[in-house]
Amino acid sequence: MAPQRPAPPVGARGYGALRVPGLVLAAAVAATSVVATVDPNQPGHYPTCPFLAVTGYYCPGCGSLRALHDLAHGDVVGALARNPLMVLAAGGLLVAFVLWTRRRWRGLPRTWAAPASVLYGLLALVLAFWVLRNVPGWTWLSPA
Repeated sequence: MAPQRPAPPVGARGYGALRVPGLVLAAAVAATSVVATVDPNQPGHYPTCPFLAVTGYYCPGCGSLRALHDLAHGDVVGALARNPLMVLAAGGLLVAFVLWTRRRWRGLPRTWAAPASVLYGLLALVLAFWVLRNVPGWTWLSPA
């Protein structure tokens, strides 16, 4: 008979456990509100991407502010035209935030960490997006 492992320690539960997720949510809402209010499509409101300014090539983040502005105004198609990777990342972060908040509410420990293959896969996705959006003639991946 194998020895039984002790149960993992349970953290704070309920509203007390939601302090950190609440602060993260407040920061995300504040940042999104700024980008929704101050239009990145108007020149002079935000700095130019340094990578684009130096090399003339788009980085994986080019168009992200305009995509977030479009998402904040409910224009998903416009956001996808600006930076489809950012839209996917925003959805993934939203799902991760909900799961994290639910776990904190219930007082459960983290039971899963991303294996190296997932992290390398995400890196490969970003690098492939970076290269493909700079291929001449592939304007559908370039920030509109």
